[in-house]
Amino acid sequence: MRRLLALIRGRRLDAELDAELGHHLEALEAEHRARGLSSDEARLAARRDIGGLVQTKEAYRDQRGMPVVEMLWRNVRFGLRSLRRTPGVAAAVIATLAIGIGSNAAIFSVVNGVLLKPLPYPNPAELVALGHLGGANVDDELPSAPYLYFTYREQNRTLAGVGLWLTGAANVTGLDRPEQVQTLTVTSDVLPLLGIPPLVGREFSSADDAPGAAPTAMLTYGYWQRRFGGDASVLGRRLVIDGQASDVVGIMPARFKFLDRDIDVITPFQLDPAAVTLGRYVFPSLARLKRGVTIADATADLKRLVPVAMDRFPPPPGYTRERFLSRPIVPRLRPLKDDVVGDLSRLLWLLMGALGFVLLIACANVANLLLVRAGARQHELAIRAALGASWRRIAGELVTESVLLGLMGGLAGLAVAAAEIHILFALGPTNLPRMEEIGIDPAVLLFTLVMSIFAGLLFGLPPALKYARPRMAAGLGSGGRSTTDGHERHRARGVLVVVQVAMALVLLVSSGLMVRTFLALNRVQPGFSRAEEVQMAHVSIAFGDVPQPDQVARMQHEIVNRIAEIPGVVSAAFVDLAPLAGGNTNDTVLMNEGTPGSQGPRPLRRFEFISPGFFRTLGTPMVAGRDLTWDDLDGKRDVAIASENLARTDWGSPAAAIGKRVRASPADPWREIVGVVGDVRDNGASAPPPPIIYFPALMDRFWGTPTIAFRSATFLVRSPRAGSESFVRELQRALSQVNPNLPLAQVRTLADAYQRSLARTAFTLVMLAMAGAMGLVLGFIGIYGVVAFVVTERTQEIGIRLALGAQTGALRAMFVRQGASLAAVGVVAGFAGSIALTRLLSSQLFGVGPLDPPTYLVVMITLVGMAMLASYLPARRATRGNPLEALRNG
Repeated sequence: MRRLLALIRGRRLDAELDAELGHHLEALEAEHRARGLSSDEARLAARRDIGGLVQTKEAYRDQRGMPVVEMLWRNVRFGLRSLRRTPGVAAAVIATLAIGIGSNAAIFSVVNGVLLKPLPYPNPAELVALGHLGGANVDDELPSAPYLYFTYREQNRTLAGVGLWLTGAANVTGLDRPEQVQTLTVTSDVLPLLGIPPLVGREFSSADDAPGAAPTAMLTYGYWQRRFGGDASVLGRRLVIDGQASDVVGIMPARFKFLDRDIDVITPFQLDPAAVTLGRYVFPSLARLKRGVTIADATADLKRLVPVAMDRFPPPPGYTRERFLSRPIVPRLRPLKDDVVGDLSRLLWLLMGALGFVLLIACANVANLLLVRAGARQHELAIRAALGASWRRIAGELVTESVLLGLMGGLAGLAVAAAEIHILFALGPTNLPRMEEIGIDPAVLLFTLVMSIFAGLLFGLPPALKYARPRMAAGLGSGGRSTTDGHERHRARGVLVVVQVAMALVLLVSSGLMVRTFLALNRVQPGFSRAEEVQMAHVSIAFGDVPQPDQVARMQHEIVNRIAEIPGVVSAAFVDLAPLAGGNTNDTVLMNEGTPGSQGPRPLRRFEFISPGFFRTLGTPMVAGRDLTWDDLDGKRDVAIASENLARTDWGSPAAAIGKRVRASPADPWREIVGVVGDVRDNGASAPPPPIIYFPALMDRFWGTPTIAFRSATFLVRSPRAGSESFVRELQRALSQVNPNLPLAQVRTLADAYQRSLARTAFTLVMLAMAGAMGLVLGFIGIYGVVAFVVTERTQEIGIRLALGAQTGALRAMFVRQGASLAAVGVVAGFAGSIALTRLLSSQLFGVGPLDPPTYLVVMITLVGMAMLASYLPARRATRGNPLEALRNG
C-alpha cells in the first residue's frame, strides 16, 4: 500500500528526499570543516562520502515505489513524445490498424452475440432440444411426438422436465380490426422449464393444458405494448383467437424470447392422452437436464423408454404396431443453443478467420512502416546506447510505442466496428439468429483491447529486435545516418511483404469462390418464373368462424375468385405451405403402388396441398399429364401430381408415372398420378429440389381423417402490379368481401422470398469480398512502401545511372521486377494456405469446387499486376526528375 501511495505522492516525497539529502550534505560538510578543510574542499569531500546523488535518489525511489509501473509510465510518456514528432507515420499506422482491428471487432460482435453468449434463461446449459433419428432412413431427423412426450414426462429419470411446442399463426378478432398474430402453442411444462416467470399474471397450469379446459392465452411483452399500449387491464379480458374466446392469464416480461422466434400470443396444447396414437413426429420438443446429468446419460435413459412408449399407445387406423417397431426411433439430444444457431457456427468462425488475416496483413504493413521509422532513428538509438542505455530499455521503449499505436488503432477501430455492425444490420441476412444480441458490449471491448495489445506487440517486435540489440547499436554509432540498410534490412521488409501477399491471396481466392458461387446460384432455374410478379400473402381461417372443412375449401375458392377480379391479375391460387418456406417431411411415409418395395417403408417425401392454378401462378411447367381442376377439388377426387425428380426416381420417367397410384397410409385410398410438374427448389437455390407429391387442398380419408382441408394457406397472385401498396390494399378488400374477419399477413413477393433464401450466401460473399478488398489494398500499400523506400535510398544511384545514359524504361523495369518477384514468392506461399482454407469453405460453395482453376488464375494475375503497378509508380516518379537534382538530393 505504501508503494502505491508513493506513486501518487511522488513530488512530495521527492521534495522530502531533497531536503533530507541536503541536511546530510550540510552535516558532512560541517564535519570536514571541523577537521580543518576549506568550504570548497569540505563540499567536495561530503559529496564523495555520500556518493552519486542521482543514483542515490533512483535507489530510494526504487525502494519506496513500484519500478515496473514507473518505468512503464516513463516509456509511455517518451513514446507519446516520439509519436508527436512523426504525426504522419502515426496517423497512417492508426488508420491501418483501425481497419484491421475494427473489422475483427465487428465480426467478433457477431460471433459473440450468436455463438458465445448463453441463451437468456437461467442455467441455459441444462436446456436441450429433444429430437429423434429414425424412419425409413435411420439418418432422418424427426421431431418428437405426443406418445413419446407423455412417456418421457412420466417415466424418465434424468430430466427435470420435458415439453412440446409448435409455432404458427392465428387470427385475433373482436378488436378494432382483425389481425393475424404469431402464436406459440406449448404444453404446460415449457414455460416453467425456461425459467422466466410472467411479468403480470400467471403461467399455464396443468388444468389449462387439460383437454376440454376453458381456452386461455398469454401475451408477449412486445404484442402487449404494440396492440394494447401496455394496459394492465387486458389481464383477465377475453381475446377471440381463431374464433375461440380465450382468457388472458399472463403477460411475459420484455426479456422473454422464445428461442429465435417472434411470438405474439402463447396458448396451451390441451393434448388428450386418450386420443394419442403412435406416429405424428411433427412437434419440436425441449427439456431440462437434472443437475449433474449429461446429454449421454439422458439419451440412454430416453432410449430405454421408446419401446415402452410403443407398447403403451395404439397405432393409428390402418397401421400395425409391428410397422412402427420395424422403424427404430433413437432419441437425439443436443444443447438448445445449437438448435437456435443451426449450422451457422462454422461460417462465422470462417469469416472471423478471414478477417484475422486482414489484421495480420495490417500488422505486417505497420511493421514495415516502423522498420523504416526505426531505421531513420538509428543515429538517435546509437547515441542512447553509447550513453549507457541498455538494449532492454531501448527495446521496451520501442515496444511501448508500438502498443500505444495499437491501442490508438483499437480505439479508432471501435468506431469502424460500430459502422460495420450498422451496415450488417442494414445489409446482413434477416434470418441471422440472435441479431438482438449483436452489439459492442463489454466482451467486445475486452476483445478489442486484447487485439490492440496483441497487434502492438506483433508489429512492434521486429523493429525492437532489429534495432535495440547491443551489437547493432554499436555498429550504428560509427555509421551515423549515412549507413544504408544493407541486405539484411531489405530482406526483413521483403519477408513482411511476402506474408502480406500470401494472406491477400488466401482472402481473394475465398472471395472469388464466393463470387463464383453467387453467380452459379443466380443461373439456377428455381422451378418458377418472373418471381417479382408473384404476390404472396398468408390467410388463416379460424375453426370458430368456419367449422367444416368443406366450408373452408369453398371460402378459399371464393377468395381466389374475388382476387381474380382485381385488375391486372393473371392468375391466383393457394398452397398450404409457402414456396421456399421449407417443408415438414416427417411422418410422411409415401407408399407407391407398382414400385419395388412398395409394401415396405418408403423414403420420406414432402407433401404439399394445392389449389388448381398453383403451377400456372408459380410459373412451373407441366412435364406430363394434366393439372388439377376445381372439379377435382370440389368432387374430392382421388388424384395427385408428382414432381419430375420423384417420377424419375420411383418410376423411371415422367410419362411412366402417369396412372401410377400413391397414398399416405394404409387406411387411405389409392390416389392416381394425373400429372408431373417441373422440380421446384423449395429449400432454396443452393439445395437440390426435394421430391414432392402435390395433393388437392380438399380430400376425404387422408391420414385417417374423414375430410381434410388446410385452414392456414398462402395465396399466390401473379400480376405485373405485385409488390405495390395499392395492389396489397385491393387484395385486402377482396378478402374482406368474403369474410371481414380475415386479415392478410406475411405479405411479400416470391422474389423477396427467393432473395431471402440467398441471404446467407450473399452475406458470406459481402464479408469475404470486403476482407479480400482490404487485403488487396493493404498489400498494394505494402509493396508500394517497400519499393518507394528502396527508390528513395537509391536516389543517388538512379541519378548516376541516368547521367551515364541508362534508359528510363530499363530502370523502371528493374524496380518493377523487384516488386513482381516479391509478389510471386507471396503467391506461391499463399497457394498452400488457400488450399487449406478453401476446403473449410467448401460447404458454402455451389457449382464450383474449392480448387477452381479460373479463380486461382485470376487472383494470381491480379496480385502480380497489383505488385507491378505498386512498384512502377515510385520508380516512375524517381526517373522522371532531373539527374543532377537526384545527385544533389542523394
